[in-house]
Amino acid sequence: MPAAFDFTDQPLSYIERLELRELRAIDLVVIHCTELPDLALAREFGERMQDTERQTGFSGHFYVDRDGTVHRYVPIERIAHHTRGYNPRSVGIELVNLGRFPGWFDSRRQHMSDPYPEAQIDALVELLRWLRSGLPNLVCIAGHEDLDRDKVPSSDAPEVQVLRKRDPGPQFPWRDVVRWSGLERITSFSGIAGP
Repeated sequence: MPAAFDFTDQPLSYIERLELRELRAIDLVVIHCTELPDLALAREFGERMQDTERQTGFSGHFYVDRDGTVHRYVPIERIAHHTRGYNPRSVGIELVNLGRFPGWFDSRRQHMSDPYPEAQIDALVELLRWLRSGLPNLVCIAGHEDLDRDKVPSSDAPEVQVLRKRDPGPQFPWRDVVRWSGLERITSFSGIAGP
């Protein structure tokens, strides 16, 4: 990877247990939002939410804070667990944003109104351009909401189903990010083969 990108390296405690992969296997970036109030809670979540089978947590590779600072929690040559079914081929990027916090699955709280600051989006675009310059097969971008469409019973009324994932949500400026990054937005991977 080219070295000209400024991020803070903060590896999670379990990264040595994450599988290695060839960088040429990566053709996709998945955009998430933390659905938590701040970066510290997102970090705690990444360390605490453990996959007992793998003895690893659930986390993206990069986290972009509201002020545009970028933190790397997992090196891209390792497979992070951020999107079911797409982890071996993708880089996960988490944006600090409230999303549906604190009522993620409350049917009365599914509206996502927290905006993404300009500094955060600018940093995201620079990160995407840097990734494209070092990953020869990276061509696609998707939201977590595009790739995980499962529904779950709501926490307030179990007979009502809500989407399990809605991030990055309706406030995310897809048109600008796609145009500025040069990546193609994919909303489904049916019929699209990996590299």
